Amino acid sequence: MVLEDKKLYYVGGVVRDEMLGAESIDVDYCYEGNAIKFAKNMDIIQRNPDFGTVRVLVDDKEIDIASTRTESYPKPGHLPVVDKIGCALSKDLKRRDFTINAMAKRTSDGEIFDPFGGREDIEKKELNVLHKNSFIDDPTRIIRGLKFSVRFGFRLGEKTRKLQQEYLENINYDMSYHRLKKELKETFNLNKQEALNKFIDSGMYKLLGPDQKVPKIGYSIEQIVEKYPTTNTWLMYLGFFDLSRLELTRQERKIIEWFELLKTQEPNSHTPMESLLLYKIWVGSL
Repeated sequence: MVLEDKKLYYVGGVVRDEMLGAESIDVDYCYEGNAIKFAKNMDIIQRNPDFGTVRVLVDDKEIDIASTRTESYPKPGHLPVVDKIGCALSKDLKRRDFTINAMAKRTSDGEIFDPFGGREDIEKKELNVLHKNSFIDDPTRIIRGLKFSVRFGFRLGEKTRKLQQEYLENINYDMSYHRLKKELKETFNLNKQEALNKFIDSGMYKLLGPDQKVPKIGYSIEQIVEKYPTTNTWLMYLGFFDLSRLELTRQERKIIEWFELLKTQEPNSHTPMESLLLYKIWVGSL
């Protein structure tokens, strides 16, 4: 079965990655209208009427299809709420983070729908938000921008750069730290020293909380992680900051706690390898 319809689109990263000639990790589908009604004759695995999403089985493969929808942010920095399901495609794309992710490709004929100039920004290697309140609504988009700049070598457009700078000078700390942690993990698990340099130089580190102490890193963390691989790569970059606002797992807390202990005592058989690596980086930075 081929999943095609004149109102069914590939959206977001898969369209961007195709234009970049890059492999896409996920394929996102969006139906202009109500996706649950569209999928009524398919093998449905799961429905989420509140968000208008549906999971179907196509050729033994699970596929998620989202309805077009509009959203609003009753409380800046927190999760949005759905206002309308089944809106025009252009209104759905307008809620995205950057123009390069606000494109759609129709499944039936491959036509590209690009109402905000995403293709042009890809050619210019620029990241541009879609409206002036983008970072106010969702400050984690700042970290997403960092991720895309490291992955693709893009830079912020001038207006977007100014909007980011303005937000970082007046941060609303009443935000979703769950979402912030997710974006931080995805970004720093790429293991790119460039990400940390930009994170510090641009002031993005302030998103972690006020009164952060900026570490002076003397080692290449990227090279250390390449030599000693870990599933907690992101902590090798950010473990020097105050992460108390993030929802750390028990193991993540243990890594940070042991790193602090190593400043005053010797390691033992219970010391996590990541704590030893953090300590090695910290000592080399003194």
